[in-house]
Amino acid sequence: MHWLVNTVVLMVVAGFFTGFTLDGFGAALLAAALLGVANAIVRPILVALTLPITLLTLGIFLFVINGFILMVIASIMGDSFVISGFGMAFLAAVVISILNVMINWLIVEPMRERS
Repeated sequence: MHWLVNTVVLMVVAGFFTGFTLDGFGAALLAAALLGVANAIVRPILVALTLPITLLTLGIFLFVINGFILMVIASIMGDSFVISGFGMAFLAAVVISILNVMINWLIVEPMRERS
């Protein structure tokens, strides 16, 4: 379910920002899969290493980590996923986080409660 939500969210962000482009649904699906793997393996290590600065910024530095992960995924995927710069990656990380929370709160959780 998270993979599908991330795919949709990535496509929505790509539709709103010109500096964030995906070459279709397949690229969004692959990017969401890579994002899931990176969030499961790389992100916890980065969060642990940057814990002091994350605490000093009251968690805002987590968006920097998420932006960095997006930039790495874009560089791995080449021309099928392009982010124009780190500012765009940071903005996308904020929007992706907000959309994920909203979708999970408004759609996914009510679906789980019904089953």
